Amino acid sequence: MSVDKLMIYAISDSIGETARNMIKAAMSQFYGRDPYEIKRFPFVTEKGMLLDILQSAKKDNAIVVYTLVEDDMCDFVREFSEKENISSIDLMSDMLGKISNRLDKKPKREPGIIRKLDESYFKRIDAIEFAVKYDDGKDPRGVLKADLVLVGISRTSKTPLSMYLANKHIKVANVPLVPEVPIPKELSEVSSKKIIGLTNSPEKLNEIRTERLKALGLSSKANYANYERILDELDYSENVFKRLGCPVINVANKAIEETAGIILDIMKENGLNIFKDGEI
Repeated sequence: MSVDKLMIYAISDSIGETARNMIKAAMSQFYGRDPYEIKRFPFVTEKGMLLDILQSAKKDNAIVVYTLVEDDMCDFVREFSEKENISSIDLMSDMLGKISNRLDKKPKREPGIIRKLDESYFKRIDAIEFAVKYDDGKDPRGVLKADLVLVGISRTSKTPLSMYLANKHIKVANVPLVPEVPIPKELSEVSSKKIIGLTNSPEKLNEIRTERLKALGLSSKANYANYERILDELDYSENVFKRLGCPVINVANKAIEETAGIILDIMKENGLNIFKDGEI
């Protein structure tokens, strides 16, 4: 005796992965090889389209599973299903209702938010990987690909700032300034609006570099922490900043978050796209 294939319609106002995965999980609980087919209908945002799908579901004697967040679309499916005796399952409304009651907040009822959250996550990871790849001038080609370029002598917070801004979806390359090493030619090809110079007080640099040498087990008298050397590096960096025509931030006594906030304000003033807190 042949078994009719079970038809299941998965209707969504986004890509429909949630409905499809739930259906597959449910079907896995039925032993044997009962034939079934999932017909997925993504990005259903109009009632005209929804009506056509529901009429087709009726002809196929299908179970309708839907993840629609707009109230009127859910009501449409519910009313049509009751009228036409279609088996339908609303995967979202009951959950949204219970969470809404517990939080005493209304849901956004915005289609595709999960997908947008995923996009936000991958953009952040991409920016973090970019910051790591083009940290400390490892590859000057990154300067041309970056949303922002940080330049400064050693111990001016280039790396931590690059990582902090990467979490704001900003692709940052940073370039160290060393008097004996020519700056990458790529810097001259970048708009000064995309470059930020970082500096520090000589006292703070002397303190930080001395501690750095101690941590490495090296003598604090090394040239790296020498006060005169630090003054020379600062003079050199100031000349580079003037040539590049970029804004300069003194990071002395500033937390990373404070400096990053200043950078974001500068980017905004210069018309560069930035990620806003709370954005998806």
